[in-house]
Amino acid sequence: MTQTAMQKAGDGDLRATEVTRGATNTPRVDILENDQELLLFADMPGVTQDQVDIRFEQGELTIHGHRGMVEPEQGYELREMMPGDFFRTFRISEQVDGQQIWAELKDGVLTLHLPKSEKAKPRKIAVKGA
Repeated sequence: MTQTAMQKAGDGDLRATEVTRGATNTPRVDILENDQELLLFADMPGVTQDQVDIRFEQGELTIHGHRGMVEPEQGYELREMMPGDFFRTFRISEQVDGQQIWAELKDGVLTLHLPKSEKAKPRKIAVKGA
């Protein structure tokens, strides 16, 4: 990931650019970059699309939501996915076109598409002969 695509702290650690707010759950994320966009994948098992609120304002992308209680037919043997709120905020540079961000939730994975602005996309330079 380029330093200009997502703001990095002085030590270059991407985790330093995001905030979690005392939430019960913190979804794990992977962030990939290609020539056209950044892709953020967040694990959200048991979360439905109406339980997620995503906002982008003033260069910050915020994912906030709630994982509800799942009641099995029988008792739990082990329980690690607790119900409750989750909250994460990432600082995103101006190289992302905030008006074109879109998200999808499928099979417990939230995928956020953060398209790069035209000025941030690589372009090929033609070489002319003399």
